Amino acid sequence: MSAEENKKLASQFIEELINQHDLNAADKYVSPTMIENEAMPAELPSGSEGTKAIFTMTFNAFPDFHATIEHLIAEDDKVAAYMRWTGTHEGEFMGIPATGKPMSISVVDIFRFADGKIVEHWGVTDMMTMMQQLGVMPA
Repeated sequence: MSAEENKKLASQFIEELINQHDLNAADKYVSPTMIENEAMPAELPSGSEGTKAIFTMTFNAFPDFHATIEHLIAEDDKVAAYMRWTGTHEGEFMGIPATGKPMSISVVDIFRFADGKIVEHWGVTDMMTMMQQLGVMPA
């Protein structure tokens, strides 16, 4: 697939999974054997099942969770997305009870595609800013 086709897939994946909260998008866009290069909790399964698990936890904690793509850049088989993630902390997240506070953080994801599926992922999420906004860490 071309870089532009992969860019379109990445955009659709973000829209369907994150903004529509459609966990089935993980099966549609993520390989069951995807290689995850972002630090994740050890108990999470790999591949598309791990993607569903992490976003189930996220949607339970932030029912209004939303991603705004600010930059989407594609080259060869990789797509880089710079996003703004927002949501209101209404449920437990990583052992932190609901605070009712809003969060807005920067996220960078790089996806490698093969045959129309994400086969490898790198990510950086500004967790420190999130924890400060939720009031569990000093600013």
